Amino acid sequence: QSMDSTLHYIHNDSDLNTNSSFSPKEERKSKVQDVVPQALLDQYLSMTDPSRAQTVDTEIAKHCAYSLPGVALTLGRQNWHCLKDTYETLASDMQWKVRRTLAFSIHELAVILGDQLTAGDLVPVFNGFLKDLDEVRIGVLKHLHDFLKLLHVDKRREYLYQLQEFLVTDNSRNWRFRAELAEQLILLLDLYSARDIYDYLRPIAFSLCADKVSSVRWISYKLVSEMVKKLYMASTPTFVVDLMNELVEKFCRCHKWSGRQTFVFICQVKCLFICILGVWG
Repeated sequence: QSMDSTLHYIHNDSDLNTNSSFSPKEERKSKVQDVVPQALLDQYLSMTDPSRAQTVDTEIAKHCAYSLPGVALTLGRQNWHCLKDTYETLASDMQWKVRRTLAFSIHELAVILGDQLTAGDLVPVFNGFLKDLDEVRIGVLKHLHDFLKLLHVDKRREYLYQLQEFLVTDNSRNWRFRAELAEQLILLLDLYSARDIYDYLRPIAFSLCADKVSSVRWISYKLVSEMVKKLYMASTPTFVVDLMNELVEKFCRCHKWSGRQTFVFICQVKCLFICILGVWG
């Protein structure tokens, strides 16, 4: 009963509105839970102190970041307040390996926390990872679909404007980054409307089809084929007609043999021929 009253006091809306910060004693109370021994949790939280990483073990923060989703799952979303500050500390750690570890698991943490906590506490961290080093960005890119599908539609659409930024990398020879982007765009087709696909995903797909690396181009051909099928099944036929016309102009009638070959590769998908027959009669 004492513990419940303490948690109720700490998380009372009126208290949060009137007190912008806690005293050290109140701060300790905010980390109280009854799932695991409190001493065990306190020990885990203390290991994320940046000073310990410099004096005790430089890898300790990385190990804590790796274990954090498991700790969050054990405590449950009702005790996320115990881990929130620690997560934010790790997300801003000076070591990119720590941030990379969190980037690879942020989609799993979103499933544990649910949509409300994800929107309030994880989305800002996710946005920071999007602007980080490529070693960190690849973590959110590999699970981009898994994370965005958990967001509300309006919030999800905001990321349409940022997808183009994944084409720019710290090292232009990092072709695996662009290949992963093409793979994720195939999955993202199910999350967006026909207009969004045509306006935002189509330009990225055509850019990837002209990539210098063949592995990226092959995945992009599949992306364009899936895009045609998606637009063909939409209620508005205008988008698929315009897309097919653009494919013909850019590739089928290209003065370079490589462009014409691209059109043939894209048309290898059986369903695309059905779309062509349906659109052009």
